[in-house]
Amino acid sequence: MAMFDYHFYQGKKVFVTGHTGFKGAWLCKILTNLGAKVTGYALQPPTDPNLFTIAGIENDVDSVIGDIRDIKSLKNVFDAAQPEIVFHLAAQPIVRDSYKEPAYTYETNVMGTVNILECVRHNSYVKSFLNVTTDKVYKNREWVWGYRENEELDGFDPYSNSKSCSELVTHSYKNSFFADGHVAISTARAGNVIGGGDFAHDRIIPDCVRAAIRGEDIIVRNPYSTRPYQHVLEPLYAYLMIAAKQYENLSYADYYNVGPDDQDCFETGALVNMFVKKWGGSLKWVNQSDGGPHEANFLKLDCSKLKNKFGWAPHWNLEQALDKVVEWSKCWIQKDDIRDCMDREISEFFYGGK
Repeated sequence: MAMFDYHFYQGKKVFVTGHTGFKGAWLCKILTNLGAKVTGYALQPPTDPNLFTIAGIENDVDSVIGDIRDIKSLKNVFDAAQPEIVFHLAAQPIVRDSYKEPAYTYETNVMGTVNILECVRHNSYVKSFLNVTTDKVYKNREWVWGYRENEELDGFDPYSNSKSCSELVTHSYKNSFFADGHVAISTARAGNVIGGGDFAHDRIIPDCVRAAIRGEDIIVRNPYSTRPYQHVLEPLYAYLMIAAKQYENLSYADYYNVGPDDQDCFETGALVNMFVKKWGGSLKWVNQSDGGPHEANFLKLDCSKLKNKFGWAPHWNLEQALDKVVEWSKCWIQKDDIRDCMDREISEFFYGGK
C-alpha cells in the first residue's frame, strides 16, 4: 500500500485548518499516529455529537478554536506554530446550507483560502501546502465520463462555486507568489466521502445511520443521482501522499482529482440498498423528494493524473467502505473504544492490518 514513506511525518510540524470537522478529525488522528506535531485551527465542532469530541482528538493536537475569516487570529496561531506543512480543510461544506447562507459560504470558502495563503506567503518555514476542495468545482455538464483537472471550473450552487473560487485563488497565489518553488502548492478535488463519525445533516450516509438508530425509514431525496463515493481514508491518504511527495520534489505540486474507480460511482438509491443490507434488520428506505434546491444529478472524476504520477490506486471499494461505516457506527452505539476502532481501521488501511 505504501506510496510514500510514512516515517516522513515523524516530528514534522503540521497545520490543519478545519480540524474539528469529520475529515479534519480523521486527518489529525492519522497525523498524530504517524508522529507529527499538529496544530489545528477551526470553529467549534459543527455537530453534536461529533467525531472530534468522541475520539478525544483535542488531546492529540494543539487545538485552537478560531474563525478562518479572522486573519489576525489565524496569523497569530500560524506564526506561533511555525508549520512546515499546511492542510487547508476549513470550509462551509454543505450544498443546501450554501443556499441559506451564501455570503457566509463565500466568506469562509473564498476569503478563508486567501487568509491561509496570506499566512503561508508571509512565513518562510512552510514547504508544502495543500488546499482541499471538491469534485463539485467543475462546470457540471451531466455527461457520463469523469471530469479531468483541465476541465472548466464553474460550480453551480454557492458551495460548489465558492470552492471553484477557492481553486482559482490558489492558482493565482501559486503563480503570483510561489512561482520560484520555495513552497510547493497543490489542490485536491475529492469525491463524496463516507466513514464512521460523520454526523452532518443533509448527507446520505449520516442520514442512514440516524434512521437505523431510531428505527425509522431512511428518506432518500435523489435516489437516481450518481456520485463518486469513497471511504474517508482514501482521500486523506492521497492528501498525505501529495503533501509529502511535493515537500521533497516540487514536480509533484499540481491539481489533482481524488476519487474512486468507475464501479464505485453509485446511484444514491443503490448505495442505500447496500447500506440496508449491511446494517441488517428491517431497515428500509423511501423515495421522498422535498423539492429542495438544485443539486447535480451525475458526477464522476477521472483520477488518471493521480494514478500515473504517484502510482496511486483506490484501496477499499464501496462495499468495503460501507462495512467500515457500519462497524464504526455499531462500535459507537455500543459505547466501545472509538479511538481503538479508528486505530484498527487506519492500521488496516495503511498497513494491511499489521
